[in-house]
Amino acid sequence: MSGRWRNMAVSLLVLALGVGIRVLLPSDPPVLRELEARYFDVLQELKPRDYQALPVRVVDIDDATLEKLGQWPWPRTLLAQLIDRLNQAQPAAVALDMVLAEPDRTSPKRVLPELSQAPDAVGAWLGGLPDHDRVLAETIAAAPVVTGFALSQTGGSGRLPEAKAGWSRAGDDPAQFVPRADSAATDLPELEAAASGNGSLDLVLGKDRIVRRVPLIVGIGDALYPSLSAEALRVAQRANTYIVKASGASGVVSFGKKTGITGVRIGAVTAETDASGSLWLYDTGRIAERTIPAWRVLDGSVPADALRGNIIFIGIGAAGLTDLRATPLSASVPGVEVHAQIVEQTLLQNFLRRPDWAPGAELLYMVALGLTLALGLPRFGPAASAIFGGAVVAAALGVSWYAFSQLHLLIAPIYPSLVALCVYLTASLLNQLETERERRRVRQQFSRYLPKALVEQLAKDPSKLRLGGELRQMTFLFSDLRGFTTIAERCKAHPEALTDVVNRFLGRMSMEVHASGGIVDKYIGDCIMAFWNAPLKDTEHAVHALDAALAMRRSLKELNEELAAEAPRVEGVSFRLESGIGINTGDCIVGNFGWEEKFDYSVLGDAVNLASRLEGESKNYGVPIVIGEATERLASGYGTLELDLVAVKGKRDLTRIFALLGGPELGSNPRFLGFRSEHQQMLGAYRAREWREARSLIERCRGFDPELAPLYDVYLARIAAFERMPPASAVEQRAVGAAIAP
Repeated sequence: MSGRWRNMAVSLLVLALGVGIRVLLPSDPPVLRELEARYFDVLQELKPRDYQALPVRVVDIDDATLEKLGQWPWPRTLLAQLIDRLNQAQPAAVALDMVLAEPDRTSPKRVLPELSQAPDAVGAWLGGLPDHDRVLAETIAAAPVVTGFALSQTGGSGRLPEAKAGWSRAGDDPAQFVPRADSAATDLPELEAAASGNGSLDLVLGKDRIVRRVPLIVGIGDALYPSLSAEALRVAQRANTYIVKASGASGVVSFGKKTGITGVRIGAVTAETDASGSLWLYDTGRIAERTIPAWRVLDGSVPADALRGNIIFIGIGAAGLTDLRATPLSASVPGVEVHAQIVEQTLLQNFLRRPDWAPGAELLYMVALGLTLALGLPRFGPAASAIFGGAVVAAALGVSWYAFSQLHLLIAPIYPSLVALCVYLTASLLNQLETERERRRVRQQFSRYLPKALVEQLAKDPSKLRLGGELRQMTFLFSDLRGFTTIAERCKAHPEALTDVVNRFLGRMSMEVHASGGIVDKYIGDCIMAFWNAPLKDTEHAVHALDAALAMRRSLKELNEELAAEAPRVEGVSFRLESGIGINTGDCIVGNFGWEEKFDYSVLGDAVNLASRLEGESKNYGVPIVIGEATERLASGYGTLELDLVAVKGKRDLTRIFALLGGPELGSNPRFLGFRSEHQQMLGAYRAREWREARSLIERCRGFDPELAPLYDVYLARIAAFERMPPASAVEQRAVGAAIAP
């Protein structure tokens, strides 16, 4: 990334960070609050609170109990019997997780009007029976019972619940922080008056209907009231007053701001709350040991010792009775179990806390993280950016997990991670724009002489292209038309016809080069120069060059058939085309050559020059394709035939050259292998000056392929010349007629 582009990217990323902080934090979008809550659920799923047996029990009016004792609602006398059985075991407190707002419809005085036709004796008998609600009230008065009420925003019973305890405060007035309601649905006055305590049944539900926090204090009108669990704890300890500590109190750091409630003291225990006076539920999930079916209490099968001194919650867990709740660990649990868990947490002093400094810490981390990403990401590649971004988010998650698992603190990495994601996505977008800019530059630079597929590969990864130059082993191909000058002379009056034929030839040959992964470097008149293994690496460059040459021969044959089938364009001129191909492999310098206003991607080196000269030798030896020794060695298995040892200008050693007759299918053909063996014997006899043996072998070799006749005519002519004038040395013999001029 260029310096100017990098500076612009940093500025944009810092701007994205500022926008994220300015927009997200003040607005606190509900979807993010919900995401944060779900994250805290995950933490509890990973490490739930360990259940420890405590004197806290739930007596559950479950499906089995209703099946044995009858449907709900029960007669108040049956409920009184349940409370009486519990009271006999001397519990610390009995809390009723239910609202008994209406008189019992089964009471005698309510049944009597329906029996107007009954005998007077029956009416007198019913009239002498005690009222069920009075029976229940008397039972409640005899036991340490806590009744409940439900907050209401729409009217309720029209009266305030009866308060059973006093309030003392340290710091700011807690009434301004707690959940509030206009009224409440309360128990019958006589039941409420008989109770030792009276508390709110309400649980704080998220939008997803999951209970995560439970208020210990609620407000109705100008009065404060405790929750059912708080009242159960107070009654169990025979305490009379709650002490609420809030911002402004001694020892509470709030920097002069009203940050809310910090704790509620209930008798000898203190509950550490959030600012609203609520406890975060530290869930254990459903524990069978905590719950006792109500029918077992009523039939006496529960030992009194199992209940003595316990705080007991009576609730309704039967399916279909609307008191089922979802918690972080349970999709469906009786609400009464939540109250029991709150008491357990308070007794164990095992709280989840969301400290008031947590948002500030998250903001500080968010700023530090965002700035680090904004400054660092433009300097990294895509992979490094992803790793770095993932690492910082993982660090935030790690800190959050440590705070939860070791300190029971709820630190949310949601905002820092979200801002990091925004910065990362912005950086990724900028990197993508820069990448696209680089791709366009590469496409513009190389589309003139690279196949489209290779241009796209370079565009996707410009690092594969080294500008300037590098030494690399490559394979080169030159292809030239035969007799083109003669054809051009005959077509002077019709240059358009000649141009069309040449373009068709060059186009067909170039397509075959590209199809094999080669690069057309340039056109020199009717000659094509191509190479393999640059700019993208090609480990099979020699093989691909030979495949391209064979394909070019087939394509040329098809082109000649098309030209023959077309009407003559110029009278007296035949457009049957012939070409020669030279291929060589060697080390060359490849890169951009020229100057900043005009440059080409090309190659320099002796191997290129030799490939060009081998193309010229294809005419001298009467074969269409001539390849160098290095190419033949790298593409073993092809149908190659040694032609000669030739002298290359500027080099003392002779170079072995070969004709390419076919692909691997020919190279493995038994008949061809036998022919090539005889051909090698002919070359051996020729080089040993055994002229008669060489002639005999030439005649036998002619029968393999008539198209090789020009090659053997060359050797016969040489033999005839050497018979008239023997060569002075073996070197002279090998070099005669085969010297390659520049």
